[in-house]
Amino acid sequence: MKDILKRTTLGALLLLLLPLAVMVSGWRWQPVEMGLGHQILFWFTETVTRPWGTLTSAILCGWFLWCLRFRLKPAVFLLAIIVGAILIGQYTKGVIKEQVREPRPYVLWLEQQRGVNPETFYQQHRKQRSQLVSEAVAEDKQLPGWLKRHWAFETGFAFPSGHTMFAASWALLGVGLLWPRRRYVTIIVLLVWASLVMGSRLALGMHWPRDLIVATLFSWLFVSLATWLAQRFCGPLGVPLQEQQEIAERENQP
Repeated sequence: MKDILKRTTLGALLLLLLPLAVMVSGWRWQPVEMGLGHQILFWFTETVTRPWGTLTSAILCGWFLWCLRFRLKPAVFLLAIIVGAILIGQYTKGVIKEQVREPRPYVLWLEQQRGVNPETFYQQHRKQRSQLVSEAVAEDKQLPGWLKRHWAFETGFAFPSGHTMFAASWALLGVGLLWPRRRYVTIIVLLVWASLVMGSRLALGMHWPRDLIVATLFSWLFVSLATWLAQRFCGPLGVPLQEQQEIAERENQP
């Protein structure tokens, strides 16, 4: 368990660098002219947003199982642990959101610019909120259409960030499960992807830095436990003898 905590803690600290830096800087979201850079960040957000988040999970599940090379029975159990960690995180996020009821940054901006009362806004059903957002930004020429549609789709509360919890959980699962298999490229890709998802939530007016920080800490907790369960019930996470030669050949390639 000690080695698992070392790995997942290091991964969590790397993911926390962005939101902590933003929080210390005092930066606050305001709508700006959004070009290609913002749209690319939006595409990263979409990898986590329904329904694409389901496809992302399916791809990552398959890749993790291939990297870990477990036999059928342990593989099924491992898959249940991985999916369980993701689902528990999303359920926890939903419960906390309903208790804290923190408005999103864009909702407070709508209050300032369009007179939308956040308390009244969140008392309405999701369909009514979506319609209100669409009507409030319909004539705004500065906001791109894809952002208007995303705001109208994402009308829930801000704290904590569900997108961050999803992406951070996968990235930390990579650190926890794949580090012993020396899948360093996969781990780096997952950490960069998760960081871009987190950055997109700030840049698009969906979350505050603290939403990302708390979501990452919850992910660290759930993933650390999930990785320990995987090692406890599915077998050692280290490299089997038959894979050592394959890894050595892969690392020696120019």
